[in-house]
Amino acid sequence: MADLRIYNVVILGLGFLFIFTAFTTCGNIEQTIVKSLDNDTFTGSGYHSLGIIYGIFSFSNLLAPTVVAIIGPQFTMFFSGILYSGYVAVFITPSTWSFYFTSVLIGIGAAMLWTAQGHFLVENSDASTINRNTGMFWALLQCSMLFGNLYIYFDWNGRIEISDRSRKTIFIGLLVTSVLGTLSFLALRKTLPTEEEMLNEEEGQPLLSSRTMYKQRANSAVQDAKSEFKTILQLLKTKTILLLSCCMAYSGLELSFYSGVYGTCIGATTEFGVAAKGLIGISGIVVGIGEIVGGGVFGLVCKNNRFRRTSVVFLGMVVHFVAFYLIYLNIPDDAPVVLKTSTLNKPYLTPSISIALLCSFLLGLGDSCFNTQLYSILGRVYAEQSAPAFAIFKFIQSIFAAVAFFYSGYLLLTWQLLIMVILGFTGTLCFFMVERIQNFSVDLQQEY
Repeated sequence: MADLRIYNVVILGLGFLFIFTAFTTCGNIEQTIVKSLDNDTFTGSGYHSLGIIYGIFSFSNLLAPTVVAIIGPQFTMFFSGILYSGYVAVFITPSTWSFYFTSVLIGIGAAMLWTAQGHFLVENSDASTINRNTGMFWALLQCSMLFGNLYIYFDWNGRIEISDRSRKTIFIGLLVTSVLGTLSFLALRKTLPTEEEMLNEEEGQPLLSSRTMYKQRANSAVQDAKSEFKTILQLLKTKTILLLSCCMAYSGLELSFYSGVYGTCIGATTEFGVAAKGLIGISGIVVGIGEIVGGGVFGLVCKNNRFRRTSVVFLGMVVHFVAFYLIYLNIPDDAPVVLKTSTLNKPYLTPSISIALLCSFLLGLGDSCFNTQLYSILGRVYAEQSAPAFAIFKFIQSIFAAVAFFYSGYLLLTWQLLIMVILGFTGTLCFFMVERIQNFSVDLQQEY
């Protein structure tokens, strides 16, 4: 049984590795691809597409648990993988309506995919293996930022324009990768039968009873969804969630910046010359390295209690603010909004590839600081209500990521950085207040 569970976790991780190699690479380059299209009838925006995805994803999280409970995590992930593959396929022969339509579909699919992933991972873990299995899964997932972006570097390095042939080759490869990840979900195996199935087998009931069992499962899922929604509304009124919402909102803004905006800025910087397009891929890889380093180091730090959560969050704020200042000096102000494929404005410094990639690493490192500690404090404060608490986190994070993607195509880089600095400082301050409140509560409990 233990070997089967490890097998399932590895297959799950590989499935997500393939799917998100395709999707992460797609998100990193799509605004650059859209700007380079030689197609007068296409009027779509990569920023708007990503904004739609995160907006739909945030609201779909409320319904996803019901779908997973009814049809099961395996087939939910398989169906979601098909939606992800459809989105990637649109870029082979792009049209505006299909581009935005699949953006809506993938937003729904993302909510179902991540809900099913959590359900399946818990099913294949116990108290002694959950940390190991989670670590294995996330290690495989984070590698998705490496392979696709590495190909982009080798294929785009030295190119000034992205040809139709190059675009089709890239996205056919990404589509095949996504389909392989989707098909891998069919290789997952059941570990233990559910209580209803065991009861059904023991009593030797006829096959017709499966319809009744299906209805009972659906009714139970709907009731659970209603109960969870009520809990979410109650938690939204608590002081802890209201304070943490600033930090959650900031995590959404910086998520949109490092995953879709910053790579586009590098690719649009005229001073990088023929290396600019290839640097988009390298930037994505370096962000991934920052995420992996931060997740590993700060996971160990918090496990050994050598540092408080507030220390890690403060470090994340400082790291991000340093990155924002260097980006402000190094990248042209019109980089995110320029209509052509290169910038017209001049930055304060002569743009440096080394500084640009250092900022990529700092963005990934800082993001891991905030996310690991948000997960940590939510898991501690809401140990008995973890699912609704994390649903609120994902909801707020996705809403602000969607908002950021929508304004990214209109606001100059300076204003985008300023918004993140203000919300980042406020979010960090609110995180400190929550940690202080929790420590004060623990001290009171120990006294009495």
